[in-house]
Amino acid sequence: MNLLDVLRHEADLLAMSAIGQPPHKGVPACPGLNLGETVRHVGGGYRGALTWIRLGREPEAGEWRDYPAPEEDPLEFMRSGAEAVIAELEAHGEDEPCATWWPDRQDFGFWRRRLAHETTVHRMDVQGAAGMDVGAVDDEVAVDGVDEVLTLWLGHKLDVLGVRGSRDSLVAIQVEDHLWLTRCGPQGASAWRVVDPEDAHAADAQVSASPMTMYRWLWGRLPDRMVTTVGDDDAIAQLWALLRLATK
Repeated sequence: MNLLDVLRHEADLLAMSAIGQPPHKGVPACPGLNLGETVRHVGGGYRGALTWIRLGREPEAGEWRDYPAPEEDPLEFMRSGAEAVIAELEAHGEDEPCATWWPDRQDFGFWRRRLAHETTVHRMDVQGAAGMDVGAVDDEVAVDGVDEVLTLWLGHKLDVLGVRGSRDSLVAIQVEDHLWLTRCGPQGASAWRVVDPEDAHAADAQVSASPMTMYRWLWGRLPDRMVTTVGDDDAIAQLWALLRLATK
């Protein structure tokens, strides 16, 4: 799986899906978010990544969210940002050191992965707002996206935000033959992949779905009825609520 190719393809698809669409169209999966804001958000995200890459630091407050100049079309703002960050990533090896906001991974591969999934999720948002069928994601990409949202966002971002669960709970996430365990509670949140299906027996609950469905559900783009749940509903509800805070 070449995540740079995924990023390139998804950025093109997002742009094509937005062409000619009224910016005020709402994203069905994210009440309060519209198509134009989504396009601008993605363009700002590309520029935020470039700040990390080129300057080796976190963007200053509001810097990565800078909207286009008054004379610049939001879609072109997004496209130019995509072109710039893809060119930057192409010029460096995946394992080459690079500043990022995740201490566990300080290399250009982090940004390939992060931006590939950021663009994919928001491409689906744009297609939903435009009234289009949401295009499928390759299973390999979706499984990697499940791993990213669990280990990076749940397992790291919540700690940065200082957010904790109210009760200890263990929830298993099952995607075909892939299995993760998530732990949430007053001591913090964590997630890890496991190989032995027997490990899931210790969980308070389990959520199962196909790769793309789980990918979208974890990002808050699909309701609970789209996945299969077993066990403690409150444990699943806590995981869901914490993920919404982590990925906000």
